[in-house]
Amino acid sequence: MSTVCDLKIDLVEVCEAAARACAPFVGSGQKDEGDGLAVDAMRERINQVNMKGVVVIGEGAKDEAPALYDDEPVGTGIGVGVDIAVDPIEGTNLFAKDMPGSIVTLAAAPAGSMYRPGSCFYMDKQVYPKAARGKIDPEAPVADRLGALAKALGKDIREIRVFILDKPRHQDLIRDVYACGAKVRLATDGDVNGAIQAVLNMGSDALFGIGGTPEGIVTACAARAMGAEMFGRMAPQKDFEIKLCEEEGIDTKRIITRDELVTSDDVMFIATGLTSGAYVHHVKVGTDADGRYMTTDTVVLSGSVGNIRRVQTTLHV
Repeated sequence: MSTVCDLKIDLVEVCEAAARACAPFVGSGQKDEGDGLAVDAMRERINQVNMKGVVVIGEGAKDEAPALYDDEPVGTGIGVGVDIAVDPIEGTNLFAKDMPGSIVTLAAAPAGSMYRPGSCFYMDKQVYPKAARGKIDPEAPVADRLGALAKALGKDIREIRVFILDKPRHQDLIRDVYACGAKVRLATDGDVNGAIQAVLNMGSDALFGIGGTPEGIVTACAARAMGAEMFGRMAPQKDFEIKLCEEEGIDTKRIITRDELVTSDDVMFIATGLTSGAYVHHVKVGTDADGRYMTTDTVVLSGSVGNIRRVQTTLHV
């Protein structure tokens, strides 16, 4: 019987195609132009994949950007049913400025297994590595959560590093982390990048704070694949979004667990680097006897056993 993880190579090629298409715009200051190219390339390649796919949550509504849209059917319509969460360029400002941490990212899980957040574009997230699974009270004060994390990792709290987006809404949170003696890794954008650092325990020990809901669903797939811990809570930021959430009956106080965000172990997270970061390298462009080529660097997290695969692909273009 076919599984979502059987589509690994095809879906890696989806992310690679998007990365190659938009790579010439890295550092150009033209994030929308790059995003549009990534979306077009991703859409073209994903519709060649033999699956009955649907974009459960995409990018665009929050940022008014080019997008693969919610409920858009993707794939050939033949094969396994697949929920897709996607961000053609995660960290568009990082992409435009050639700063570390911008990626093409996609997550996949069996049809009906991804959480549907409705009209809530933002989520308050907590992400921890596997060692902390089941050991964190998500509603406890920051000091208690970091104390439990430090104990789970066998570290002094002063060694703990938390990834937080450098936004005005997080100033109190940042002060709370500092008050515990822990460190903060700040970034202007790209909380999937920070979350995966926490999932892999590579560069950061946790992620806290409010970021995009699409990124939250993508992160939940990565966390489930690696046996890591995650909690989410819907966190509308603008008046129109708050009103939509009220109309849809979305509970903005309820903590949503990792296994509610994605209910299957047959999950996959894929990230292809656009700019270099903690776990993937940027797209490299060169010339040899056969002409111009691009080399992409991709990480694939699949299955609850924590299978990590690195894929480097060189293609003449």
